[in-house]
Amino acid sequence: MAEEKNAETQQAQQTPQAAAPQQEQQATQQPVPSPAAKKARKPAKKAGKKLPELTKSKRKEAVARASIRPGKGVIRVNGAAINTIESRVVRETMLEAITLSQTAKDIAGKIDITVNVKGGGISSQMQAVRNAIAKALSNYDETGILRKEIMKYDRALLVDDPRRVETKKFEGTKARARFQTSYR
Repeated sequence: MAEEKNAETQQAQQTPQAAAPQQEQQATQQPVPSPAAKKARKPAKKAGKKLPELTKSKRKEAVARASIRPGKGVIRVNGAAINTIESRVVRETMLEAITLSQTAKDIAGKIDITVNVKGGGISSQMQAVRNAIAKALSNYDETGILRKEIMKYDRALLVDDPRRVETKKFEGTKARARFQTSYR
């Protein structure tokens, strides 16, 4: 009888230990979600809200980033309306892609364009803004008619100018000029 009690106590002591690894195995064998299941859990984008399209343009040291979204035809450069720019030449150059054709005017009337530009001088910023607006309009036009019109008018509106200032070298004041040699 004493032997039976000892055997039962030994089994009772072994069963919790044997049960613990089984619980650990069950805990570690939880199903791992597949990548498709992870994507399915993400909230879907709202169908009515269209994200802004972004374009970038460079000219010398100036970099202009334009974003477009459906709106009333407002164009802003660095937070200010484009009509507030004092210089008529600068303003007209920036709006060159819009005044190009009736198709461009129709597209620009349906969207808001916001351009942020920094770096460079006035002239290079003006040309960078001009290119960014032209790229944004051509990307927004799904038919491709506006892109053809712009390319026919001036290819430089859609293609950035790759030229940059050459770096200054040693023994000179500029990139290629050298200090004058004096023998006296």
